[in-house]
Amino acid sequence: MRGRDSVQFMELVQTANRFCGLIDGIQRSDNWLDQLSRLLPRLHAEVVVLPDPGGGAIPPETGDFDDRFDLFSELRVRLGERDMYWLEYDHPADVVTGEEHRTGSLADDLTDIYFELKRGLELLEAAGPDEVAHLWEEGFKKHWGQHLVDAERHLYALKVNDQLP
Repeated sequence: MRGRDSVQFMELVQTANRFCGLIDGIQRSDNWLDQLSRLLPRLHAEVVVLPDPGGGAIPPETGDFDDRFDLFSELRVRLGERDMYWLEYDHPADVVTGEEHRTGSLADDLTDIYFELKRGLELLEAAGPDEVAHLWEEGFKKHWGQHLVDAERHLYALKVNDQLP
């Protein structure tokens, strides 16, 4: 990776570090959701302009599911009623009872984004920037990109409805 691509990649690495640091420090911050609402659009902009340099086959994730569940649970508790949201294609008039059609979870979105970014950050030294850029690009297209868009949309709705602390 050279020139402008390298600069863009390093900006993405910095943003990924900020995101992971923010999630790691949610117990010490009262305004972490507001910070996330400002950081996620930057993350989105940086990942979509980064060209995929190509790379080898991406090895399957070997992450600890207990760690994922622990983070998800912590986020869900911290978010409380702000966690659940309607997915874009859901229609509120179809709701029979309030809980059964709430199909999105900000805690789930943030957990998946966190572990995808963290995986790349941990691989950076061993695998190098091209492999990590490829990992993030492929993961973004196939999985965490939708979580990012859903999280951005939900945080925007919380913000305009004065529901961010």
